[in-house]
Amino acid sequence: MKRILIVDDHVSVQESLTAVFSKVEEFTVVGCIPSAAFAEAYCEKLEPDLVVMDICTENGASGLVAAQELRAKHPIIKIIIMTAFDEITYMPRAKEAGADAFIYKSKSLDHFVEVARGVLCGEQYFPEPKRLSVPSGEAPLTEREMEVLRLICRHMSNKEIGAELFISENTVKYHKANILAKTGFTKAVDLAFYMISNGWINPLY
Repeated sequence: MKRILIVDDHVSVQESLTAVFSKVEEFTVVGCIPSAAFAEAYCEKLEPDLVVMDICTENGASGLVAAQELRAKHPIIKIIIMTAFDEITYMPRAKEAGADAFIYKSKSLDHFVEVARGVLCGEQYFPEPKRLSVPSGEAPLTEREMEVLRLICRHMSNKEIGAELFISENTVKYHKANILAKTGFTKAVDLAFYMISNGWINPLY
């Protein structure tokens, strides 16, 4: 049987996923934990074949950070990242972190089982990326521009963004200008407010 570890801070999600996976003969849920901060330790202890992990977990622990750590230390373990949010950077960041699949929680529980089966057989699943909705402009943005935009939404300065992405301040300014032109905004602060208030970017994760 394939062993599954569930990482989510909502008991209802833990119970729902446990119930649906337990109905399938080839799966067994070996544990449920609320924080991604403990995912690596529990993988050492429980030796799961698959980790199904939320991005936003208890005490602010990021499932994306945990996925990257798991991929480095336990390359054999399969990882499915899930989220209830429409945050536009989550899916590409999950792929970059080494996840095998990305699922929105709005999908059916049967879909989770279907994706889990595929992942354990060596497949990957990443849905079509969500299109950025802005009042005007030429979105979508490039991957680098999305990285810069996410850091703008964390209220980072050009210098701080440059240090985070290992690029010069002038390059940051260049990307900012392109982002504003593409989205139809004139000020970065107004764009950041729009992104955060409409749920397109979550600066905390």
